[in-house]
Amino acid sequence: MKETQLYLNGVTKSFDGFKAIDGLSMVVARGELHAVIGPNGAGKTTMMDIVTGKTRPDEGEVYWNGDVDLTRTDEVEAARLGIGRKFQKPTVIESLSVADNLYLALKAPRGVWATFFARMSGRERDEIERLLALVRLVEARDRPAGDLSHGQKQWLEIGMLLAQEPELLLVDEPAAGMTDAETMRTAELLREIAGERSVVVVEHDMEFVRALGCKVTVLHQGRVLAEGSIDHVSANPEVVEVYLGR
Repeated sequence: MKETQLYLNGVTKSFDGFKAIDGLSMVVARGELHAVIGPNGAGKTTMMDIVTGKTRPDEGEVYWNGDVDLTRTDEVEAARLGIGRKFQKPTVIESLSVADNLYLALKAPRGVWATFFARMSGRERDEIERLLALVRLVEARDRPAGDLSHGQKQWLEIGMLLAQEPELLLVDEPAAGMTDAETMRTAELLREIAGERSVVVVEHDMEFVRALGCKVTVLHQGRVLAEGSIDHVSANPEVVEVYLGR
């Protein structure tokens, strides 16, 4: 059994009487690639908000690395703990080059003036080259980020998140708006990232989830409806009724 990194137990959150999360329990092991799927309103975004400290649950337990209570942290503290989140829409600095976006994202503390006037260290240069290769953007290193395709911007933002050295990545619908080829390359990228760190992918595209080849949790009305391989959950009659059949 792998060590548990993220643990949710009986988590509930209501907004104006509506239960966005209703007794949700889920475990993510260290180094695991884990997909979370479900129809709109299933509670996927609220779950990520709770894990990252943006929203506090009404009830339940959320623990990080066994003993850190995430219900008492805010977004800044969660990021410092090693929890990184990538939102659906890329937020790169379009006027800067791909390499400069990665440089600004590196975890090493720098002030504004130091960032723009200090020479890049050899270690930083090596790390940027490693990230460029990982996210398939070596040939685009000097291009303005604004000139990238939608898929490439998503890869750049994943690289920027990795530059912060998180232990867990929460990735929101990375395949949205991508071409088929970009979608498959993104699945390959996320498979490569997992292992060294944990990756939780929230997604709607079932072919993309199948390409991830990982454990899948299906949410419905704020609860876990099914869990297992993509073939296992796809064969579940309740999953077919509430999600796949729609």
